[in-house]
Amino acid sequence: TLRVIATDPEHLGAEIGFFGVLHTWGQNLLHHPHIHFLVPGGGIAPDGQSWIACRPGFFLPVRVLSRMFRGLFLHYLEKAFAAGELIARGRSFAEDFVVVDTESSPPLSPAPPSDEENVYHALVLGLRDYFHKCGFRSAVLGLSGGIDSAVVACLAAAALGPEHVHGISLPSQFSSQGSLDDARVLAQRLGIRHDVIAIEPCFQSALQQLKPVFASRTPDTTEENIQARLRGVILMALSNKFGSLLLTTGNKSELAVGYCTLYGDMCGGLAIISDVPKTMVYRLARWINRDGELIPSASLTKPPSAELRLNQTDQDTLPPYETLDAILDQYVVQGRSLPEIVQLGYPSETVKQIIHLIDINEYKRRQAAPGLKVTTKAFGVGRRFPIAQRYREV
Repeated sequence: TLRVIATDPEHLGAEIGFFGVLHTWGQNLLHHPHIHFLVPGGGIAPDGQSWIACRPGFFLPVRVLSRMFRGLFLHYLEKAFAAGELIARGRSFAEDFVVVDTESSPPLSPAPPSDEENVYHALVLGLRDYFHKCGFRSAVLGLSGGIDSAVVACLAAAALGPEHVHGISLPSQFSSQGSLDDARVLAQRLGIRHDVIAIEPCFQSALQQLKPVFASRTPDTTEENIQARLRGVILMALSNKFGSLLLTTGNKSELAVGYCTLYGDMCGGLAIISDVPKTMVYRLARWINRDGELIPSASLTKPPSAELRLNQTDQDTLPPYETLDAILDQYVVQGRSLPEIVQLGYPSETVKQIIHLIDINEYKRRQAAPGLKVTTKAFGVGRRFPIAQRYREV
């Protein structure tokens, strides 16, 4: 059925004018209501349901028209707010109760919450909701001493309470003493339980078992991934034994370019920062430390590293995260093509490298733990991309 529910007097009768109508489909009245438009001079398609004419003989899908309505609504909403004054503000990402006298309340002029504050509280709320609604009583995560696991540990302690969080350090021969110290200090400051389980004996045993098959092949990322997967095995074992929610600590930048290991550091039940770019992870860490050092300063200043081989750093294979995140935003969030991104001033070869990595690593993202969405476009349901396809941007 089609029913007129509103009109726009400012545009009524103009060339781009339209009426707002509510469109519902048969028995789906309660489940599929849609707002659509009927442009003056147009008409209804023969089926009377799926399409609305913008002019005689020209039809637009109802979903397109629905987007037009939302855009118009937001436009006038912004105009209304711009003309008024802020007299009260409820808390973001938290229940609140505010009583306002619209006649006598003076205008407020506080600075709006920063992006870091909003993202922090959104992640804390998302984790707390997921945790309790799914019936978990404890959470476990790997503490590497790096910035990602440090931020996730802080979020978990804030959302669940430190008594419900268990941090595990899983060192190998390539783990630095500084990283182990940073993980220990962080756990002490947060008040969470912290244990150390070395993977080196398991790693050496695996290498010995594989030696006859690997023969004389040179060590490569295979050996690096074995370490990551051994850590995943141990963390999953703790999750199974104690019924804990395993929190993965990979960020959006790493997930985008496949800088993560399937069945290794990707193991887990919830990916808290999978929609948080690496540069924002650093900003979150500084915001968390705004009133005093909670995350050790070394975690913020040392070069990021997976510590899967001697003297390894992320930038051995990736461009600086400031560049990577900027190109990631342009390609994934803004939807720009390679030539358009290059025109913005980014090096052509770097853009090609990042776009290629994003495109070929969809298979990893499809097997990742569900994540919390905090940007306008997250991987997963927010970005549909086939795994098996011949199309390549580069």
